[in-house]
Amino acid sequence: MATLTDQIKGFFNEEEQTSLRGLFIEELQDIYWAENHLVDALPKMAEASTSSQLRQGFQMHLQETKNQVERLERVFRSIGEEPESKKCQAMSGLVKEAEELISDTADGSMVRDAALIAGAQKVEHYEIATYGTLRTFAQILGYTEAVGLLQATLDEEGATDKKLTQIAESFVNAQAKQEH
Repeated sequence: MATLTDQIKGFFNEEEQTSLRGLFIEELQDIYWAENHLVDALPKMAEASTSSQLRQGFQMHLQETKNQVERLERVFRSIGEEPESKKCQAMSGLVKEAEELISDTADGSMVRDAALIAGAQKVEHYEIATYGTLRTFAQILGYTEAVGLLQATLDEEGATDKKLTQIAESFVNAQAKQEH
């Protein structure tokens, strides 16, 4: 029985697979820029957080993001490419929106934390979509090492999204509702 990868490969001829490699590299460059941009943005989000639990969550995710940057560098090298970034317009916009949420909410408020969580989850969902797509492309292209590396990051992003939901649902949203 053919594997899913073999079935998917059947949809692409050799020329299309070459262009799929180009798309894969372009998307890697995009998320590489995005993750590096987040390394700069996460400390600001942590500093703006009211609750220590959210602040610690952002600080932990900062270290995870630095590890993800290194993992992306390994993905590039595993396919014979040097790490290179290309500005990610989507992430640039999401981070700008998060910065605006910080300035539009009261310092020390749970409303600010609710806004930070909303902004962070938008980032996580973008990353989940990107890493899922990259992992699938890597499978199709036969980049076994890249598949494992991308799956590890995809798993981390999913866990971060769940942790943000847990923080929001356990106390932030309810406390934000009480603020006037």
